Amino acid sequence: MSTRRILRLTGTDTDSFLQGLVTNDTRKLDDGLVYAAILTPQGKYLADFFLKRDGASVLLDVAEGMADALIKRLNMYKLRADVRIEETNLHLQRGTGPAPEGTLSDPRHPDMGWRAYSDAPEADDGTDWDAIRVRHCIPETGIELTPDTYILEAGFEPLNGVDFKKGCYVGQEVTARMKHKTQLRKGLRVVAIDGAAPVGSEILSAGKPAGTLFTQSNGQAIAYLRLDRAGDDMQAGDARLRLLD
Repeated sequence: MSTRRILRLTGTDTDSFLQGLVTNDTRKLDDGLVYAAILTPQGKYLADFFLKRDGASVLLDVAEGMADALIKRLNMYKLRADVRIEETNLHLQRGTGPAPEGTLSDPRHPDMGWRAYSDAPEADDGTDWDAIRVRHCIPETGIELTPDTYILEAGFEPLNGVDFKKGCYVGQEVTARMKHKTQLRKGLRVVAIDGAAPVGSEILSAGKPAGTLFTQSNGQAIAYLRLDRAGDDMQAGDARLRLLD
């Protein structure tokens, strides 16, 4: 599993501060984990994370490689708001088996199991996470989710990572326009794959660039595709690809 860093946000303005920044509605924190992202003003992905209510504070669960840049970005927006961003000694535990007491369901998909936070070492139950992610087209930080990503192309809507009724947040205007005024021409899709190719391999269709190949498992893969060129006869390196429904 990828290493995570757990931050704590405290202060009287924490909820309103997050509500004006992240893609999801922080009022959902009273119901469980919230999956969200922070975007550039141009609507492009910067980081994705989970938020959890913890008494008067909010825990933020983010990939280690994104943590320092995210802290810097949050502090840039904080200005005079009563918000403090602190490191914790907490770690993530997760799994798909019987959920221990105190766990919360992963909001992206029921098959992604549960998540918990404690001072015990970071751990999981040995689940094949890539197999689940590929089957349900769930992107991973730093693999399918990169700084040039638009979250709707990455499937954030079916993954419960964006709310279109919450009001304004950074990058909201572009995201809303993509939702309501345009038809997506690119996006992550699951493909059947015969063979193997490195993550990041270019996908060709009839000799023309059609996208990029990402995580692979059990004869399937996640691919970022130009939808007008996606079909039954694509190639990435020596691997043959076919778009699945």
